[in-house]
Amino acid sequence: MAKRQIIHIDQEKCDGCGLCVPSCAEGAIQIVDGKAQLLADKFCDGLGACLGECPQGALTIEKRDAPGFVGPAPGAAAPHPAPAAAPAAPEVFVCPGSRMQQFQRPAAAPAAGESALGHWPVKLRLVAPKAPFLKGANLLVAADCAPFAAGDFHARFLQGKALVCGCPKFEDAAESVAKLTAILQENDIREITIVNMEVPCCFGLVQVVRQALEASGKTLPVTICTLSTAGQVLQQQKVQGK
Repeated sequence: MAKRQIIHIDQEKCDGCGLCVPSCAEGAIQIVDGKAQLLADKFCDGLGACLGECPQGALTIEKRDAPGFVGPAPGAAAPHPAPAAAPAAPEVFVCPGSRMQQFQRPAAAPAAGESALGHWPVKLRLVAPKAPFLKGANLLVAADCAPFAAGDFHARFLQGKALVCGCPKFEDAAESVAKLTAILQENDIREITIVNMEVPCCFGLVQVVRQALEASGKTLPVTICTLSTAGQVLQQQKVQGK
């Protein structure tokens, strides 16, 4: 194994903004648990096209022992053709759309049809715990189905809040608890609103929040709003969660 130039990603500096992902034509960088990760040394050409895209200065080039460059990762559009003899690599999830963005919204409640969303991404598994929109935020933890059930979701629940959403039925509960715990530990969250559905599995979202509060050692006001599958508010209660 020879020494060659390979990208190095400082995990302490990386805030998961995702700007480096589309700049890597080889598809060698992906966002994993809110941080940029090098998929494999063999997919990095070492040219450093991604270096100037990181606002945190988390990307550098280092020379170290690494396997030879075999070409782009599966699914990447790159000018380097992969050798025919290159071993097949497993399909991976590369998400340029997880790049962190913030939007300017008026302070007034949105009119019908207007968005109150103030940032991107919104999926809990993609949101970086140190994202700036989480600082001192009122946090909305919503089930994936809730915005479809409630026609006034933006005006009634989302206005003025930072949003994370997920589905307790299809996502790993331990992973969700760990990510939410990190968000609570890294930010001075003021309060939490949970919007879940009446279906039994959706109460797992409440458990995720309770376990994250306990793990973080935080005590915060929590409002739980449960919607019917037809979009009506069945129950709304405030609790002091820990």
